[in-house]
Formats: sequence, C-alpha cells, structure tokens
Amino acid sequence: MRTHLLLGVALMLAACSPQGESKLQGYGEATYLYVAPQDGGVIASLNVKEGDRVEAGAVVATLDGARAAYQRDAAKAAAESARANVAEDGALAEAVRQAEANRDLAAKTLKRTEELVATKAASRAKLDADRAALQSAEAALAAAKAQRDAAARQLGAAEADLGLAERRLADLTLKAPAGGTIERIYRRGGEVVAAGAPVLALLAPENMKVRFFVPEAQLAAMTPGAEVSISCDGCRDGLTARITWVASEPEFTPPVIYSLEERAKLVFLVEAAPSDPTAIRPGLPVDVKLK
Repeated sequence: MRTHLLLGVALMLAACSPQGESKLQGYGEATYLYVAPQDGGVIASLNVKEGDRVEAGAVVATLDGARAAYQRDAAKAAAESARANVAEDGALAEAVRQAEANRDLAAKTLKRTEELVATKAASRAKLDADRAALQSAEAALAAAKAQRDAAARQLGAAEADLGLAERRLADLTLKAPAGGTIERIYRRGGEVVAAGAPVLALLAPENMKVRFFVPEAQLAAMTPGAEVSISCDGCRDGLTARITWVASEPEFTPPVIYSLEERAKLVFLVEAAPSDPTAIRPGLPVDVKLK
C-alpha cells in the first residue's frame, strides 16, 4: 500500500510536467518459485548458494532418506509376499485347484449314485449324502476363490503402498522446477525442515515483470500485447516490455472521495513482461513509456 501511495504521488507530480503525459513510474516485481519438500526431514545436502543459476530439473538439495528407505523396504516386502500368495504356483492357487478337484469328484460320485438308485442298487440315504457332499465341495470352492480374489486385491493395495513409498523417497531429492537464479536460501544442511516449508526461493526469468500505474486518460492505449519502453538507473538502453495484464478496477492514489473533479487521480495497475528479464531486478524503480 505504501508503495502504491508513493508511486501515485510521483505519478501526479509527473502529470504536472511537460513529460507527464508519456512517462509513467513503476517498479520491478518478481514471482518466486519456492522449493519445498512434501515430507519433513533433515537436510542432508544443499547443492546451491544464493546467486547460482540452475537449469530446470537440477538437484538443489536432498533430505535424509533413511526413514523413508525403511518404509520403502517394508512396503516392498509386503508386496512380494502378496505377489507370492496369488502366483500360479502359490498356496491360494493350489487351494482353488484342490477345491475344484474335490467338487468334480463329488459331482461324479453323485451321478453314479443317482444311476444306482435308479436300478435299486443304492439307497436314498446314500443319494442324500452324496448331494450334501457336492454342496459342501461347491461351498469350499467358492470360499477358496474368494480368498484368492481377496489376496489379489491385497496385492493391488500392497503395490500401491510400495509405489507411494518409492515416490516419497524420490521426493526427498529437491529439484529446480524451472531454470533461474537462486535468490534466497532459508534452510541449510543439517537443519530440520517441515513439510511444505520452503528450503529456497528461485526466480525464473519468465516470472519477472514490471508493474506501473496508468491514469484513466491513458488507459485506452494500455492493451495486452502492446509494447512499452522501460528505463531505469544503471539499465542498458532500448529495454522494452509487453503488457500482459490491465487491472479492471481503478485505484485512488492518494485516497480521495470520488467526484468528477477528481478523475485525474484515478489510476489503473498494469503489468508487463520485459523482453530482457535479467535486466530488471525486483523492487527496482523504472520509467515506462508507451511506444
């Protein structure tokens, strides 16, 4: 807010000068990328220092992975055990085959008994017993198949747990999400960092922008894609930027009660992407002119 007020006052003073119609005041603004772990831990190594330039995907820090490795190993053992249970030569598959054989034998026995009963060679009690044996064999087969299917589902869960454990272990290696410059380091080697807490801040060139305020009278010329020239103390000549965003709502700088007489104090915030992002630094005052 203080920055907006100061820039607004400077804008109003500039408007009173012959150059006020074309020169606008602004500043460099950066959107930082904060590199943070998804799980907390102890920083085992820090591979960069402030000011270093890194490429996208470069390893910038690692967390101690001992505990995550134990969890991965436990998940791997559970997955291997579950995989063995559902293997074609495993105990559950053998139990299903044995239950199928018992069911087939019971069915054949019942068929022979039915033929013997038809010729009075077997009793009705024998027939009832064989029917009950077939029903029992079919129930045992269904139970064996259910146990096998449950083990298959457990295998899926165990493999998912293993995948998660491996992913969490890999995530302890922190990589640069984009190419850029290391601007700030918040944690050093040996320190404990919480999940989601940034270890460092990275500034990608494409995340550098220029923000400036435009009087209502000049707003029509400020359209996305329009090119503006920018200058600053110590910057090389010929810097340009393209407007990327124009605020839809105005601001009063300094705060006033709205009236037609005060329209000259209405300003709109505009953002532009510099053609050479490395030439502008965050917070650096700049002058902006519409080309």
